[in-house]
Amino acid sequence: MDIKLFFQALTKFLLGAVIFGLLIFLPAGSLHYWQGWLLMGVLFVPMFIAGIVMMVKNPELLRKRLNAKEEEKEQKTVVVLSMLMFIAAFVVAGLNWRYQWIVLPDWTVWIAAALFLFGYVLYAEVLRENTYLSRTVEVQEDQKVIDTGLYGIVRHPMYTATIILFLAMPLILASPISFLIMLLYIPLIAKRIRNEEAVLEQGLKGYIEYKQRVKYKVLPYIW
Repeated sequence: MDIKLFFQALTKFLLGAVIFGLLIFLPAGSLHYWQGWLLMGVLFVPMFIAGIVMMVKNPELLRKRLNAKEEEKEQKTVVVLSMLMFIAAFVVAGLNWRYQWIVLPDWTVWIAAALFLFGYVLYAEVLRENTYLSRTVEVQEDQKVIDTGLYGIVRHPMYTATIILFLAMPLILASPISFLIMLLYIPLIAKRIRNEEAVLEQGLKGYIEYKQRVKYKVLPYIW
């Protein structure tokens, strides 16, 4: 095991959990916000398990995802806007619980949690199918077009998974106002996909032909 990689991953994991918790519980003004704990559980427990699996089976993929940094100017804008969107959605969710503006019923929260876990399974399958998968828009050395499994259905199954994950989050937090904020992710990801496909068309052999075979980007028969 790469000890340096292990501690790098663990540090980022713990830092992410702390920041996430602060964004939710500080606005809520209480640790009794059980929906916040539920979201942290369904988010960070599978994330920890996935990190361990990648550490053992594919440390290079884990290293790439930990050290990724966007080079495309357009993608840097998308990342910043996405970050602001997340911060706004989580802070509003905490305030929504604190002041009881519009709180969703418990059954909605549990359905959203199940949907979130489904999104995680989908995301894990994408990671399994595509070893070239990166957090940044780039063409890697010796990269080939992946056109089997989920990639034979839509061209960007990772974004299919993230849309499910991100739209389920505010519902787990019982905040419909935050859900409306998170809908901004859809135009942001559409912008990212346009730029990503332009990069892949220029730098990845066979990608134009792949686009002709697989018509849909994210959702079959819809998008």
